[in-house]
Amino acid sequence: MPITNSRKAHRARERERRALAIVTAGLAMLLLGSGALWLLPAPLVGASSIGGPFELTGGDGKPVTDRDLRGKYVLIYFGYTFCPDVCPITLQRVADALKALGAKSAELQPLFITVDPQRDTPQVVGQYAAAFSPRLIGLTGTSDQISRVEREFHVYTAIRRSGVGRDDYSVDHSSVLYLMGPDGRFLAPIPADEPALQMAGDIARHMT
Repeated sequence: MPITNSRKAHRARERERRALAIVTAGLAMLLLGSGALWLLPAPLVGASSIGGPFELTGGDGKPVTDRDLRGKYVLIYFGYTFCPDVCPITLQRVADALKALGAKSAELQPLFITVDPQRDTPQVVGQYAAAFSPRLIGLTGTSDQISRVEREFHVYTAIRRSGVGRDDYSVDHSSVLYLMGPDGRFLAPIPADEPALQMAGDIARHMT
């Protein structure tokens, strides 16, 4: 029996409602230090408010903008190269999910955007990302550029000092993957802690 336009619209609204519920919880979870302690929420976040234009720098030192990514699905993770456990584990899951997607992965561009521009130079973040997958693009920028993209994606960050030295700090940050559509609009949050096969399935369901 064919699905009517009204039923299609209802299902689309239901998918958006579920996505909003997940992203509200996901974006409110604050990863503290290197442990697994999470705090719950802050204000509700609407899907239409997630994402926006950006200009950052890739591992080759060349600018990368949101406009360069049009026409592909984009999977974005915010973290930093000094992250002791959550970031490398998540990026390995992303790399494994890309393999699980098979030929469909050609439609998806994964990004790793640093929240630590002081230490993560273009070369550092580029090499770090490539160590997980040659498909993964590492991006950095000036402090202002990074702050701007963090605001656009409602990313939580906080510096935690551990000493008096320049590099004696860690960065607390929210941990969620953002799936963006080919038009640059936010589609869904992808849980960063789910197994690679499940992650691949969740991503594939949003790719038409």
